[in-house]
Amino acid sequence: MGSTTMTTNCSNCKTRLPHLTSHSTSPIPRVTQYRCFCGYVNLIETTKPALAQHHHEGQQLQHSHRRRASSWINSHIKGSSPSSSSKNCKPLSPSSSSSSTSLIKSCGRKRALLCGVTYQERKYKLKGTYNDVNNMKHLLINTFCFPPDCIRILSEEEGQPKELTPTKKNIEKSLKWLVEGCQAGDSLVFYFSGHGLRQPDFKDDEVDGFDETICPLDFMEEGMILDNDINSTIVHPLKEGVTLHAIVDACHSGTILDLLYVYDHKGNKWKDNSPPSGARKSTSGGLAICISACEDDKMAADTTAFDRNVMNGAMTYTLIEIIKKHSSKGITYGELLDLMFDQIQRINGDRCLNSRILRKVFRHKIIQQPLLSSSEDFDVYKKKFLL
Repeated sequence: MGSTTMTTNCSNCKTRLPHLTSHSTSPIPRVTQYRCFCGYVNLIETTKPALAQHHHEGQQLQHSHRRRASSWINSHIKGSSPSSSSKNCKPLSPSSSSSSTSLIKSCGRKRALLCGVTYQERKYKLKGTYNDVNNMKHLLINTFCFPPDCIRILSEEEGQPKELTPTKKNIEKSLKWLVEGCQAGDSLVFYFSGHGLRQPDFKDDEVDGFDETICPLDFMEEGMILDNDINSTIVHPLKEGVTLHAIVDACHSGTILDLLYVYDHKGNKWKDNSPPSGARKSTSGGLAICISACEDDKMAADTTAFDRNVMNGAMTYTLIEIIKKHSSKGITYGELLDLMFDQIQRINGDRCLNSRILRKVFRHKIIQQPLLSSSEDFDVYKKKFLL
């Protein structure tokens, strides 16, 4: 049987919880934990009849829930501000393509999907995602020679066609487009800048018991996109010789592709991230690499720490600036991670920022640390970063 979508009310604040996706087919009642937007941990008993009932109720999601949930999200994820506006933000200037020839390997096809969700007219809207997408587009075109007509952008930019807005349906459709017909030598890129959340794991294939998700523009109505579904859509189809890079600047994005290996930066080693259930998470012979803004249980932030006049995702900005700076000679994955850790650590205040600025930038959240994961392990200090 297919997956079932369910909603229920919080036992504490009575707010209706966002859609949870269950893939369970067992008729046996099961109790799972879910943390509401108010912080209360709910114990939810799920059976097939109950799931069907909750799904029916979910179609009647009330405006009051969206208002209260939006208020919570506004103060808890991605460092967003109710008064933010992306219209006054300026993207980074494109880097010169003349200095980056050492990074280019002109073999195979290049294709990229860039998603930037600002959640306009929502209280939890973001300011930096529009800049993030444009900066990434310039990097792909000017440094890695991606053809502009092979880059699909989903955004809320004024005048954007309806089919290119970052709704759940459009993102899922575009993920399929990204890997469609992939062949050996192809280089694919998936980039996402927006909100990320977690929900209880209903398939017993997560080490920490939670599925990581990305939040489309309409996630409060249509639900989030789970790591399980991202894996099956863009990781599993990768044939031998195809390389996919995913760069995800969102909260809780550490293992958003459910790849088999996670790199321990401190210990300088790869850790096994295989699902306890034994579910298949591998490619079909290709290589998938993901750079995420933070670990699964951590928060990511938009910030003006790098440029007081421009809002950017902290991870996206540092990654792009480092790659541009080292474009003439190239950079390894290990060197890239080291420099990203160093730059983001500076935001932590122990070198150049006082505590008042730190509180303003990160809204009292735990400082993020980028995470590298892959479908196979490799020597991060020998393998060059290439898109």
